[in-house]
Amino acid sequence: MHKYDLHLLGWHAFQQLCLTITREILGQTVGAFLDTNDAGKDGAFSGTWKQTGSEDLVGNFVIQCKFTNQADHKITLSSLSDEFEKIEKLVAEGRCDCYLLLTNAGVSGRFEGVFNKKMALLGVKSWRIFGSNWISSQIHENKRLRMLVPRVYGLGDLSQILDERAYAQARQLLLSMRDDLSKVVITSAYYKAAKALSEHGFVLIIGEPAAGKTTIASLLAMAAVDQWQALTLKLDRPDQVTKHWNPEDPNQFMWIDDAFGVTQYESELVTNWNHILPQVKSMLKQGIKIVMTSRDYIYKRARTDLKEGAFPLFNESNVVIDVHNLAVSEKEQILYNHLKLGRQSKDFIAKLKPYLNEIVNHPQFIPETARRLADPAFTKTLQVWPPTLMRFVNNQESFLEDVIRGLDKQSKAALALIYMNNGQLHSPVILKPNEAEAVARLGCDVGGCIEALDSMKDGLVQYTLIEDNAVWRFKHPTIGDAYARIIAKSPEQLEIYLEGTEVERIIEQVTCGNVGLEKTVVVPKNMFGLVIKKLQQFKSSYDYKSPFLSAWDAKRKALTFLSRRSSKDFLKLYIEENPELFDLIVKPSMSFRYSDEIKLLIKLNKEQLLPEERRKAFTEYISHYTIAGDDLELLDNTDLQEVFTPDELADIKLKLVDELIPKLSKVREDRESEFRKYNKDSSEEHMEEFFDKMNILLEEFEGNDAIINAIESEVNHAKNWTSENDFDQTDERPERVLDSRDETTTITTTRSIFDDIDS
Repeated sequence: MHKYDLHLLGWHAFQQLCLTITREILGQTVGAFLDTNDAGKDGAFSGTWKQTGSEDLVGNFVIQCKFTNQADHKITLSSLSDEFEKIEKLVAEGRCDCYLLLTNAGVSGRFEGVFNKKMALLGVKSWRIFGSNWISSQIHENKRLRMLVPRVYGLGDLSQILDERAYAQARQLLLSMRDDLSKVVITSAYYKAAKALSEHGFVLIIGEPAAGKTTIASLLAMAAVDQWQALTLKLDRPDQVTKHWNPEDPNQFMWIDDAFGVTQYESELVTNWNHILPQVKSMLKQGIKIVMTSRDYIYKRARTDLKEGAFPLFNESNVVIDVHNLAVSEKEQILYNHLKLGRQSKDFIAKLKPYLNEIVNHPQFIPETARRLADPAFTKTLQVWPPTLMRFVNNQESFLEDVIRGLDKQSKAALALIYMNNGQLHSPVILKPNEAEAVARLGCDVGGCIEALDSMKDGLVQYTLIEDNAVWRFKHPTIGDAYARIIAKSPEQLEIYLEGTEVERIIEQVTCGNVGLEKTVVVPKNMFGLVIKKLQQFKSSYDYKSPFLSAWDAKRKALTFLSRRSSKDFLKLYIEENPELFDLIVKPSMSFRYSDEIKLLIKLNKEQLLPEERRKAFTEYISHYTIAGDDLELLDNTDLQEVFTPDELADIKLKLVDELIPKLSKVREDRESEFRKYNKDSSEEHMEEFFDKMNILLEEFEGNDAIINAIESEVNHAKNWTSENDFDQTDERPERVLDSRDETTTITTTRSIFDDIDS
């Protein structure tokens, strides 16, 4: 027996499910679902219903949906007494030749017998009754039905739907999301994302915080597991994408949440994405599907650093979720689902019920509003009357801060631990010495923190698995945002955080001085010395086990912090204590586009903190590699050009004409000679670096016909070589289409969706 908790849907969502069933299973498109004054019919159509394996039914059809919010309820004749009166009238008027009853109640054999006799007495020519068992069976057997009504993933047992292999990975992937799936509402943004994924194999979902990006990604992941039995992986960083890529298996689905930073833009993530874009292209060509999400303000910053020219799908295949464009009906269903399936008492919901329409129509209503209203953790002090409720919707950030401030000291300390560990606190909780000291200063101990985590579970925090590691994390990133604002306003808490947190965490979360980054903790000038002390001790990164790579990564992260998260005052103080910094950055590592040394030197030059002799040493170094054709980033980077004088730039351009242009054929031939038939990259990917250089030169020498002709000649030679060395004979991707057409039927009703919210 395949069973789903259909009683949790609510009357409106059940009606929508029945509508989808009539179209997808019974093969009929119903014209309209009507309101409470429906004269005995929830839907109707006229014509021929061609049944599989049975005789066709012809005439005027009436469809009735009978919903119950009671689990395991059995339908009775008495519960249909009102319907029988309406049926008799419709038959008399010639408007009911065939009657279809769909219900989430159970239908016994005995009831079906007496129901058949009643229909015959009323003069109905043909009738059918479909109960909860039949509906559950259709959900189990029909993948497209589940795709169109994905809430059912959260209403049943996944092990009944999916095969053993797919179920095992789906259970891990969606362990923390089953409740969210049961509340999901399909919006136009979901259909756009599914379409982009089908057409391109890639989709980037962009939106405001708490707009529903992760929900859409989770639905796409669930569909990939269900429909394709795809190996579905939820990853955090670009290097994990290449690590888990199997070039021999096209049946993979990769989901990267917050691809360019969780609450703040992380430039190193974009740098790493740029490095692996050739591999990403190969994955998509192979048939692998990739979904990314990003907050809108983070993506706006990331775009300046992303190589969109090398990967045009960043522009072609992004879906922007504007929560203010959600239809009222979508907002109503979102609020209904969260309240109906949330943890609030019926008494609270009954008090809230008169104001739900006003809440939904508030311009600041977003899906996160519904989630918080449905959770007692966020409404303990909320007074249920219009001004307070509207303030709750309008000022969600300040309300969330108030909730956190109102917690006991154990809960605050537990949230501090999650924040100090960059949003992921490993379980079982074992405190490092600095963490234990910070918790003690907050008046708590490890036992109190563990007890608090359990009490906040599924409210403010979440216990889940990430790559088979059990972790505690914030239920939603906005909780981390709110906690950051609180500690930023409290000198005592900020000092505890800086003292107790590993430097590698600190430099990803704070700025020293206000440098204009959103959602950061701004360290004031009187605490600069504490951060400098931490940076001086930062010699190895935990991201790498190799001593060499660990030291290299620590240096890179420190340089990134200085270039992106440090004010002029902080840099000036840092240089005074660390003058050897200039020795490190005047001869940057290749390649220049991704060089953290160059980014810091540009910053120091802008802030007038770069001594002239250091600037000169740097420009001579960059000039050498530019004129040799090894790296042309200088010609393409206006910020880098500002480090040079106009005379120095003019001299470089003259030397390019005299020294580089005449030997372009050698540059091309050298690059071609490095290619091998069994190279992982295709010939086109191998020559991409050469084509990038030629494009830079074409732009630099625009208007000089002789030089342009010489460059274009080498480009043509390279293209011919690429074609001759293209060993990929299979240019076809597996067909993997999410069949999710937006087929909707208008539901016109005077009945409020919230009618049964408190029943």
